[in-house]
Amino acid sequence: QVQLVESGGGLVQAGGSLRLSCAASGRTFSSNTMGWFRQAPGKEREFITRITARENTYYTDSVKGRFTISRDNAKNTLYLQMNSLKPEDTAVYYCVAIWRGNNEYDYWGQGTQVTVSS
Repeated sequence: QVQLVESGGGLVQAGGSLRLSCAASGRTFSSNTMGWFRQAPGKEREFITRITARENTYYTDSVKGRFTISRDNAKNTLYLQMNSLKPEDTAVYYCVAIWRGNNEYDYWGQGTQVTVSS
């Protein structure tokens, strides 16, 4: 059974940092694009970033320069380093794997809550 399990979420003050992890099990994703989405209360799910097998990275404008995606294929783990957090970053953050175009991915994690207080 393939699973993506996020961790590292929590409560942080504005300006602070968090590092999210996504541990994959059941198969490896070293040859696939992985990424992160988020969903804030009352809003649609939003693409944040993705990383290709060759480690090319893409970010939505609102997080450029503050968030960094990375992967450790030996550990089958994806990361999201989030710095200079803002209250508007408050959301549930989801790890995804195997990009099919647009915002379609084969696998989704259950999400981890990030809350940024002002």
